[in-house]
Amino acid sequence: MSNRFDTHDETEREEGISAAAVAVQRGQLVVFPTDTVYGIGADAFDPASVRRLLAAKGRGRDMPPPVLVSAPTTLDALAVGVPSYARALIEAFWPGPLTLVCRQQPSLQWDLGDTRGTVAVRMPDHEVALELLSRSGPMAVSSANLTGKDAATDADQADEMLGAAVEVLLDGGPTPGSVPSTIVDATGENGRVLRLGAVSLERLNEVVEPLGVRITGPDEDEG
Repeated sequence: MSNRFDTHDETEREEGISAAAVAVQRGQLVVFPTDTVYGIGADAFDPASVRRLLAAKGRGRDMPPPVLVSAPTTLDALAVGVPSYARALIEAFWPGPLTLVCRQQPSLQWDLGDTRGTVAVRMPDHEVALELLSRSGPMAVSSANLTGKDAATDADQADEMLGAAVEVLLDGGPTPGSVPSTIVDATGENGRVLRLGAVSLERLNEVVEPLGVRITGPDEDEG
């Protein structure tokens, strides 16, 4: 069973976030709330921890987890060649439910799975998540559920599915939303939605069209 902390209680919140940060540094898994669904996280720079995360969910290397960060500036430590339209999207939607797939820094010594030289990055809009990330550094984070099951939107659901694999569980109550983040491939001249979620295609294009860019939907051809 994981060590569970109620983040609505000020003392437990501090104890829990500290315990979670230490657990991540030790290579263990933690569960915490975000602005979309609960996430299960590991140190992004610890390949063994990332393997444990994928194993806990029942996933293979073909589904690498995204990386959550506590500040937009961290993106430039993880990615190269970030286009101007992606920076406009960051300004508009971070922190928030938008994940950007960028070309990863080739010098990074990590192994998130079969990423084909890319990294998916998001800054969540949730105080507990941001406080943990500010202490732990970038974390590989996936939705807190077994593969094929619905993502957990409260701590009980996460605990039931993943509690045995997790060292610390931060209970922040029900998540503000239940819709996952929108994922945009920002490795090309024009972006492409890989998964529609909480940010609509229309809202994305409102931001980038003034830059002469158009983001295509998951079922559209760029031509």
